[in-house]
Amino acid sequence: MSTPPPPSQPPSGGFGAPQDQPPGGFAAPPPPAAPPAMPPMPAGPPPPPPAQPPTVPAGPPAGQASYGYPQEQAYGYPQQPQPVTAPMYAAQGPAVPAGGASGGNDVRTQLMIVGAALLAIVLIVGGGFWYVSGEGEGEGEGEGSGNQPVAGGSASPGGDKAPGGGGTEKVPAKTKSKTLVNVPMPESKEIVQIPGSWLTDTTYAKSDMGKVVGYNLADGAKKWEIPLGANVCAASRWVSDNKTAIVFDETLPTAEKKHQPCNQVGVIDLNAGKLLWKATTKVQGGGDKPIQFEEVTVSGQTVAAGGLYGGSAWNLADGKPLWTPKVDADDCKDLGYAGGPALAVIRRCGQSSGYTLSAQALDPVTGAQKSSYKLPAGLEFAQIVSTKPLIVAADVNNTSKNAIGVSDLFVLDDAGQLKTRIPLTSGNYNPECGATDVEDCTNMVIGNGKLYLPTEEHKGTTDSGRTNEIVSFDLETGKLTADRADAGERYTIYPLRMDGSNLIAHKVPPYDGGGQVVSIDGKTMKETVLMQNPATRESQRAETQFLPNAAEYRYGNGKLFIARTAVMSKSSVATDPYYTFVSFTTG
Repeated sequence: MSTPPPPSQPPSGGFGAPQDQPPGGFAAPPPPAAPPAMPPMPAGPPPPPPAQPPTVPAGPPAGQASYGYPQEQAYGYPQQPQPVTAPMYAAQGPAVPAGGASGGNDVRTQLMIVGAALLAIVLIVGGGFWYVSGEGEGEGEGEGSGNQPVAGGSASPGGDKAPGGGGTEKVPAKTKSKTLVNVPMPESKEIVQIPGSWLTDTTYAKSDMGKVVGYNLADGAKKWEIPLGANVCAASRWVSDNKTAIVFDETLPTAEKKHQPCNQVGVIDLNAGKLLWKATTKVQGGGDKPIQFEEVTVSGQTVAAGGLYGGSAWNLADGKPLWTPKVDADDCKDLGYAGGPALAVIRRCGQSSGYTLSAQALDPVTGAQKSSYKLPAGLEFAQIVSTKPLIVAADVNNTSKNAIGVSDLFVLDDAGQLKTRIPLTSGNYNPECGATDVEDCTNMVIGNGKLYLPTEEHKGTTDSGRTNEIVSFDLETGKLTADRADAGERYTIYPLRMDGSNLIAHKVPPYDGGGQVVSIDGKTMKETVLMQNPATRESQRAETQFLPNAAEYRYGNGKLFIARTAVMSKSSVATDPYYTFVSFTTG
């Protein structure tokens, strides 16, 4: 968890200076404290954690093949709590990140940095090693998963063109991959967020310090660069018409002001490499300062940004303002939006002594409420896993167990009525949701009328072997199905996104193996290898230097990209290079 590399991504939440308190809003939190230094990459495999079999069906359904050599995110054993992204796997499009971190919420930033630091200390003291990997995203709204999701398209985070068929990902002539391009991480004495990874048919784009850079898929060469004069603090996991949205700081940090406000919303043409427009929104209820945002999303032709200080929406093509949420006598606020095939919001009313939260489906063009569901009392925050169908994640009464930050999933129908409630406290399931951001769940993918998610790692068939499975819940009944996809001995598997009716997943390798990307048949759960990464020391360590739930995973057409969402100073005792992203190709 000898010393591991620092996490690939800091906690979700921004590093920008706190916003001035809006009318009826929240007091500005203090700037985040500097996080402790993190240890370097281990020299060998970590000892396995104690065995704990997951609550899953006793075995695969009849006719299902057994699975031996797993694939998915590259990491070894203990997992770090989520954003810390982007995006990794969620239920409507990852993006995700996708992933990923968002900006503007310093209180959350402080808490999550401290939590990550304490986790690292516990893992180092308790086990001696910390073997890490990257994050991914699921079909639906998770950050860090496969091929970039398409806003307004299918419910899959990959933006699949054949939602009812077998998918568009083909098995390459040679599944053994090679490195496409690995981009070294720039070092920074301060943690600097770089959330955002997007994959189109021709380009992989990644945010970087003070810029966004596009790379040619043919050879990995730099294709374009967009200087922003500021750092990206939040990014959409969704792509619409080869465009996506980011939020960036007002300017670059200075010695006098290290934490700049995260208040600039912009749209990027990913193929052309152009910042099409940028905009700000003034504090609602009066005020001259622009609102600070914590996250941004895209749904069709609408860009919506939100956070504790307010929200706003613009037209994707030209940046024309569309709407802002209403401020009413009940002190209701839009905490944040989730996009993709539909647009939804978590709206909070009242004071801290008695908040009430609602999940609402919105008209993307007007912001008008289409349906509303009141969540259980006592919640301060909730997350949206998917917008179509609308699925909300919440940690009810702080009862989450193995599933970090989520105890229950609420599946809603088109009228905003509860269809079914899926409790995750009774099994060893391994999805993860962040603290405050709305589009901040990973390891959950929606498709085929089901919710796919991984189980916790548990003892394999050997004393030292660790493994897990992907299982699913029926979205009509809320019941666990017979679906089961095994990672295989010493591998762990995570869903990235849907590809039509197939599930794309990534298998994290052991210390002496290479990761894999597999396609899982939605009917039989049979796994087909799409990519087998090299097991050489150099390649394996490059692939596994990312935290599984805190990196951005994008897969499409035989290309896999694994990226971090923050840069920091490198450990003085680390010998392996640190990368902003690594990539593999079967072509």
